[in-house]
Amino acid sequence: MQAVDAYSSPLGRITLASDGQALTGLWFDGQKYFGAGLGADPSHQDLPVFQEAKAWLDRYFAGQDPGALPPLNPSGTPFRKLVWELLCQIPYGHTVTYGQLAAQIAQRQGVASMSSQAVGGAVGHNPISILIPCHRVVGASGSLTGYAGGVEKKLALLRLEGAPVEGFSIPKKGTAL
Repeated sequence: MQAVDAYSSPLGRITLASDGQALTGLWFDGQKYFGAGLGADPSHQDLPVFQEAKAWLDRYFAGQDPGALPPLNPSGTPFRKLVWELLCQIPYGHTVTYGQLAAQIAQRQGVASMSSQAVGGAVGHNPISILIPCHRVVGASGSLTGYAGGVEKKLALLRLEGAPVEGFSIPKKGTAL
């Protein structure tokens, strides 16, 4: 079973998806990869997991650390799931670089190094935006590149969390704009 619901955020409408027990998707409407993994005709339902997610989002957009996540079940490869697990460990109001994430993964996998670009691909395909905080990942130079919802939303989310955004830059060109 696939179900969807909607949430009106200060940054625009958000679509939530669920398998009936956990969130499987959360996208700003119209973002890159919107609805990835959804079937042709998901039903609109008011599920408990949607209520949990909306309460979490209410706290988040009120500028509070929203606390524990509702149940999540993102679909992806083992590598992507590892990256998303590490994203969930980035504290509210903090950022890390793609290179730092790559180094963590290399250490976990017992290899000398890991491609930052591979990590960036997994971060970019995160199907549960905001809750799996891919917006907390920045380029080594402080570039706010790589957010499927758009760099303006990424900056707004970081500001909402009180992350130190001085010195960050919005790229002038690229595929993540």
